Amino acid sequence: MTQASQAHVVESPLQGAHPHSPAAFPSVSPIKLEDHVLAVENISKRYPIAQNVWSTMRGWVRRRIRKTPQQKNDPSIAHTPYPASQNSEDPSIPVIHALNGVSLVVKRGRTLAVVGESGCGKSTLARQLTMIETPDSGTIWINDRQLVPGDQALYKSLRRHVQMVFQNPYASLNPRKTIGATLSEPLEINEPLNAQQRAWRVAEILQTVGLLPEHAKRYPHMFSGGQRQRIAIARAMILGPDLLVADEPVSALDVSIQAQILNLLMDLQAQFLTSMVFISHNLSVVEHIADDVMVMYLGRVVEIGDKTTIFSQPLHPYTRMLIAATPALHAENRRIRIPIQGELPSPLTPPSGCAFHPRCPYATELCRQETPQLRSVESREVACHWAETIG
Repeated sequence: MTQASQAHVVESPLQGAHPHSPAAFPSVSPIKLEDHVLAVENISKRYPIAQNVWSTMRGWVRRRIRKTPQQKNDPSIAHTPYPASQNSEDPSIPVIHALNGVSLVVKRGRTLAVVGESGCGKSTLARQLTMIETPDSGTIWINDRQLVPGDQALYKSLRRHVQMVFQNPYASLNPRKTIGATLSEPLEINEPLNAQQRAWRVAEILQTVGLLPEHAKRYPHMFSGGQRQRIAIARAMILGPDLLVADEPVSALDVSIQAQILNLLMDLQAQFLTSMVFISHNLSVVEHIADDVMVMYLGRVVEIGDKTTIFSQPLHPYTRMLIAATPALHAENRRIRIPIQGELPSPLTPPSGCAFHPRCPYATELCRQETPQLRSVESREVACHWAETIG
């Protein structure tokens, strides 16, 4: 047992390994520390917008008859990772391009921060990683196991290893259930424990996140915003996941409470060796908690690399503008502000070429015609035709 577990007042009756340690829940596919927990390759997600009830019915029928019986029995077709959506074949139905060819890797114990303006696809990416939704194309590996659409047994076995902390803790907690019932539910589904053992586990995780065991009998409305977020984190961590996806977990909290929640997340990550995908608008928070940073713009990755490299010398014009716009307390840390012109383009009609070219002061005709691909430049990957010149 860890020192943190020994310091707990509650003495768990469970024998053997710490309930949240890897030994207590064998991974579906054990991996080495240096290997990745999550790998995403070229995933895309589009949302057709139905104009009326007939458009909705037409899309439903088209999806039902998309494959012939021969195709359904063909193993090579049945196991193709996330076949592309057929809705895009009908030009009369507008489509929101939420994600376009996103690729990333998260290693065990590291935090990847995803940043960008509202509407760039951060939360959509989170829903794909947590298996809430299925990408239209691309491939996702979790613990070296590839997600196959329709394989519900595989999804069920992997969901316990991927948990999510939502932005609004009050909306993500059932107001009709006590905190004890909410925290016990994952254990009832995934662990062969009796009621007493589940109660001990709930009491232990509550103390781990800085709450008291007697709080298990209370309802969500009886807690402050910071306490509710601690409960949401406890629910996500009670199964000891390999990957935690945190979607704006501190944006709705006071600054003093934000620091407490961030430190709690970092302590739990160090204790359980959990990898984390941290989504945020606040680059000061990102600089504090992240190991790697991925910058998104209109559903695409424009720059990705380790935190020190990205913050010290950003190469993509959009990354430079975001970092320059971050408030700094001390004058020596302030950067020359580079104003971002215009608004984020509509994902219904994304610009041709580089999606950032309508707002970029360095845009040329090449940027308007050709979409830049991610390429290695100075210890990071950046999608910009002129990265070396601008940097």
